[in-house]
Amino acid sequence: MKKVYKSLSSMLLMLAVVALVAAGCGGKDAGSGNGSAPDTNAGSGGGGGTTQILFWSPFSGSDGPFMKKIVDQYNASQDQYKVNFVIQPNGEYYKQLDVALSSSKERPDLMIMHVDTVPTYVNKGQLQPLDDIAASAGINKEDYVEAPVEYATIDGKWYEIPLDIHPLVMYYNKDLFEQAGIQNPPTNREEFESAVEKLTDKDKGVYGYVLPTLWPQQFIFPTLVWQNGGELWNGSDVAYNSPEAVEMVQWMRSLVDKGYSPGNVQQDGENTLFLQGKNAIQFNGPWMKSQFDEAGLNYGVAPVPQIGKAKQAVFAGSHGFVIPKDLADENKIAGIGDFLKYVATNSMDWAASGQALAAKPMLESEEFKQLEVQNNIASSFSYVQFAPNVLNWGTISEPIWGELNNALLGKKDAQQAMDDAAAKSRQAMKN
Repeated sequence: MKKVYKSLSSMLLMLAVVALVAAGCGGKDAGSGNGSAPDTNAGSGGGGGTTQILFWSPFSGSDGPFMKKIVDQYNASQDQYKVNFVIQPNGEYYKQLDVALSSSKERPDLMIMHVDTVPTYVNKGQLQPLDDIAASAGINKEDYVEAPVEYATIDGKWYEIPLDIHPLVMYYNKDLFEQAGIQNPPTNREEFESAVEKLTDKDKGVYGYVLPTLWPQQFIFPTLVWQNGGELWNGSDVAYNSPEAVEMVQWMRSLVDKGYSPGNVQQDGENTLFLQGKNAIQFNGPWMKSQFDEAGLNYGVAPVPQIGKAKQAVFAGSHGFVIPKDLADENKIAGIGDFLKYVATNSMDWAASGQALAAKPMLESEEFKQLEVQNNIASSFSYVQFAPNVLNWGTISEPIWGELNNALLGKKDAQQAMDDAAAKSRQAMKN
């Protein structure tokens, strides 16, 4: 999933950090593996046969097999509908989707979409409201975490049924924490700064926190800005050059100046050092779990500490299910409703991919509560925030990342860098 969000660095806060974020959607090792190909000889099922449903997703990394397992289990549970699961390469997913939605012949019947792209596709008239479909299938808004439901409810109509929420989280090396005499992960700025000081051992090449200057800043920077009482968008204009935002950029750079982090960290350098046991803490997404498990790391997961002065907040992405506006086949629509109802109560395999589920019946199940990592991730759901609900936010916000990189590398003063980012964003808004 991480890779999607790397793409999200130009798509997030992409079409949106969109980052988006990257993380879900394929991970760093994203390939183009496809699921079952649709049976093009089968009809819609109106004549009494099995109704074929074409389902697209961008899960082209290690998360793909987990969704395929859910689809296979659903298909085996009944014979009225068959969901044909197709994975598109995550880096090209929205380009492929745009082409498909312009051609009814090649268009999927059901799609995975990042929640922060929903407003754009609704504005383009390419998604249909799901209120009636959900009601017919017995799917209720109240059965899902509120944040993604509210975000995808536009002009009183519900456009996306959420699958998961993937907030920024804190990974920490338990062995390094034990060696430093730190019993619990930090929860605020004071505890964080104390911890990274104790964890840093330059003689051994070990750092308390390795500051990324590129991805996943698309998740980190918004989190810190919101925590400090700032905003990315103030309702009519970009706002990430505010005193609250600039202070957080300065704080990040101070970790380098104090020696707690090396400078000039290359893309993924913080993760490489974490895997090597030389980075005690990193902020990243739930999609990293499988990589750390495979590496045999003795790691823990906790909510991101409240570094800012104002409130606890964390940037998040979310995957959900959407339906193209011009899908009118009643059999397919009924089948989609049946499948989504099944997923709402049979998605533990998706949790196994490292994701925290958005369906409350799953979150409240004993089986989910036994998943320590995912349960810790879900503990932040009450204060997650998504990318600003602004059309073309990915294009508008794109200048942030290059200028933030300049500030974190010490090439520009923090205020100047964010002023330059804001100026470039305002220019993009005029084009």
